[in-house]
Amino acid sequence: MAIKPKVLFLCTENSCRTQMAEAFLRDLTGDEFEIVSAGSEAGRLDPEAVAAMREVGIDIEEAQAKSVNPYLGMRFQYVITMCDREKERSCPIFPGALWRQSWTIENPALLTAAGLDHGFAVRRARDEIRRHVVEFVDHHHHPKSLKGKSAWK
Repeated sequence: MAIKPKVLFLCTENSCRTQMAEAFLRDLTGDEFEIVSAGSEAGRLDPEAVAAMREVGIDIEEAQAKSVNPYLGMRFQYVITMCDREKERSCPIFPGALWRQSWTIENPALLTAAGLDHGFAVRRARDEIRRHVVEFVDHHHHPKSLKGKSAWK
């Protein structure tokens, strides 16, 4: 049996962006990856993220926000950071990945603080994350067929 590649999605609080990325990747690839999301600190799951994902047929209501600390020292093939270090000083750095990428997805909480409707900001982030996840799968996952696997792709 082949070892599943491990994917870690990181952001500041693990309350919205990384939760959506984890759910999209799991929905699209099933159990072919070992997928974890975490933040520099564990926030509270954003209810707007739950609603936005439900709109595309994915339920994340039971997801729990997690801190990155328990995963330090673990080896991940893919570490994907989803925050902008210039704007979010608490964006975590994770050592020891074989492949790392930064997807700069604006933090809906910061956009809301700047006056943008929170629900709109979350849905905008969701749609960007969805595009990134599809690209990730296209480049790093080669199943026999994804056709019909997920309604959102």
